[in-house]
Amino acid sequence: MIIIKPTYYKDFKCIAGECPDSCCQGWEVDADEESLAYYSTLDSKLEIKQRIDRVLDKDEFGNTIFTLAPKKRCPFLNDENLCDMHIAIGGEHTPFTCRTFPRFIHDFGGTREIGISFSCPVAADMIYNLDGHLEFESEYTDELPSLNDIDALTFMKLKKAREKAFDILYSDKHITERLRELLNFATELQTELDDYEEANTPISFQDVFRNPELINPEWQQKVDNMQIKPINNTLANENIAAYFIYKYFLDAVFDLDVLSKVKMAVIGVLINTYIGEDAWTVHLWSKETEHSQYNMDRYKKLLKEAKCLKTKSLLEVL
Repeated sequence: MIIIKPTYYKDFKCIAGECPDSCCQGWEVDADEESLAYYSTLDSKLEIKQRIDRVLDKDEFGNTIFTLAPKKRCPFLNDENLCDMHIAIGGEHTPFTCRTFPRFIHDFGGTREIGISFSCPVAADMIYNLDGHLEFESEYTDELPSLNDIDALTFMKLKKAREKAFDILYSDKHITERLRELLNFATELQTELDDYEEANTPISFQDVFRNPELINPEWQQKVDNMQIKPINNTLANENIAAYFIYKYFLDAVFDLDVLSKVKMAVIGVLINTYIGEDAWTVHLWSKETEHSQYNMDRYKKLLKEAKCLKTKSLLEVL
């Protein structure tokens, strides 16, 4: 298998209790089957086993979750903002989400792409403040390709198209011109993949980001204070767009919706411009949206239905 990752990936390190935010607060964590199987082997007399059993529950979708403590804190997050489960039985036995956060892993048969998300403030600082273009490194492993039903021709088409998208993004033009070119390129590519219906739901750009599931009230305050202004031609804005192109573009092999993926890159730059030009703002957006299934499903729907997020509307504001 080929493993592809950004060159900065190896430099990421969790700062645990020193973190200005907490990935152990604000959202529910699923208890995956592998972890549950291990918990069932623990001695029932162990305090950590008893604590685990007390907080296991089911959500509205039937997933097994850990019930949150007051202030939406993980029930294993102690007063020093460290994980009692990690301390008691080792980090390798914490839930899959906890072991991998803020990393994301996308498998495409014989290719695996990994990265880190803006949802972690340390990762956000790294990505936002890159001093050059996003670059990648590859390695080969003996791991067999994952079972899949990916159409090989579509995947290769998208992989080549993503290279073109990065070429557009890394030109010397103003970032607004590059984003326009990306949208136009994605629109043409979309016609080759599948139909794309855009609606005219009358919702403002600001209301798009008033998420029904609020994780951090600071995000709502930032949205309330949103200001429309010109986009600065900064490397940070390029880095934001590159993050979305890398993380989401190839996922179009599964749903044939490449235009929405490129829209996310453009909107990411607008979020940074209108809501707060710093890594912390993009971090808050990511935590609120990328890591809330409810908010993300709503956002994906609005990418096609909201009039303010239509391709034509985005081109007009660039």
